Amino acid sequence: MDLDWLKDFLALAEQKTFSRAADARNVTQPAFSRRIRALEDWIGTPLFVRGAQGAVLTEAGLHFQPQAVEMMRALDRARRETQAIGERDTGALSVAATHALSFTFFPAWIRGLMRVEALGALNLVSDSMEACEQMMLGGEVHFLLCHCHPQVPMRFEADRFPSLGIGEDVLVPVCAPDENGAPLWPLPGTRVRPVPHLGYAQASGLGRILAAQVAESDELHLEAGFTSRLAATLLTMAREGHGLAWLPRTLAEEDLARRRLVRAGPTRFDIPIEIRLFRSLDCRNHVADALWGRLEEG
Repeated sequence: MDLDWLKDFLALAEQKTFSRAADARNVTQPAFSRRIRALEDWIGTPLFVRGAQGAVLTEAGLHFQPQAVEMMRALDRARRETQAIGERDTGALSVAATHALSFTFFPAWIRGLMRVEALGALNLVSDSMEACEQMMLGGEVHFLLCHCHPQVPMRFEADRFPSLGIGEDVLVPVCAPDENGAPLWPLPGTRVRPVPHLGYAQASGLGRILAAQVAESDELHLEAGFTSRLAATLLTMAREGHGLAWLPRTLAEEDLARRRLVRAGPTRFDIPIEIRLFRSLDCRNHVADALWGRLEEG
């Protein structure tokens, strides 16, 4: 039995047509059809009824579907647990970090730790907050480094994912300067002339924080425009004059110092945020334990 057969079966059960399922699995339709037939031959009974409207699960297929889902979960769980045992032996350390922190805060922070702690092999995974959360919940990484705000709840239970505050930052509204050095898109804007807003995509943790804060303000007049899950992309768009963006000060400070960007409004529009490190108790080795112990001490 080939593992791909299970993946193909679940794709076809969801997509309900061979063409869409083959596209989802990134294989040709003839090859996909052969693999479904091979699974049915291995089990010994048809799992789908083929027709003009697509593929419908037979009674046997309906019975097999939840078992296939559980088999995939069990295999994935076995992979992660085996990988964690291997990492305990090798002492490798895996850290997920949101994009902005991976190239602003993380390098100096980890360099400071390495002066006093032998960390061994280190694997940094940089992605959106949504993807980092999935890695943590799946037990794929030891730590997650991200921005937090007290009014925006996290998806992690405190007893399973303990955390420590390890730094502070602030979201600052910035935009390009006009010819006189004043903000090109000043806050708070007006109903007649709202400020074009360069926003974060839904997968962004900074986007969640900003959305919660902006929703509470009756003063701001913003016009949604360009969105990205990358703060660095919003920085570039703001620098080129396309609108206003709330950026982490650690990311924007060089552009502010060189006047490529200016504050778009007074400090009352700033949003203080915390840099927090979460630990997964589902993914542990001696290096992760030692690092956490040192962080708790100091």
